Amino acid sequence: MKKVLFLCTGNSCRSQMAEGLVNCYLGNEWRAYSAGTDPAGYVHPLAVRAMSELGIDISRQRSKSTDELRETQFDLVVTVCDNAAENCPVWLGNGHRTHTGFEDPAQAAGSDEERLAVFRRVRDEIRREILNFLVSGKQ
Repeated sequence: MKKVLFLCTGNSCRSQMAEGLVNCYLGNEWRAYSAGTDPAGYVHPLAVRAMSELGIDISRQRSKSTDELRETQFDLVVTVCDNAAENCPVWLGNGHRTHTGFEDPAQAAGSDEERLAVFRRVRDEIRREILNFLVSGKQ
């Protein structure tokens, strides 16, 4: 089974959603992990809620540092925010690296419903772009 790491700064939203999506939809070919260069220490409640709408439970996932995965060999590392792309740890091994940036839904303003709409949009962008990329075999 191939291993993919989704890397973000806080590891609270985008990378967490990507991990959940890949493990749900492509779990027979890929094992997804996520980590942050400066982890927030929690998974954002609106990310959990947006994913639950797809029947994917990420509430047991946790925000973690790249240091925890130092010994894991990845086939692919995907940075999902510009800051993580710039600060991608050099120890990530021989796996292919790629960057696919997404807006940070945690920065969304407005009511809970307006913010949730941003989480849904980003979730759907991640689902479309990341899953298509992994299925295409162009890593």
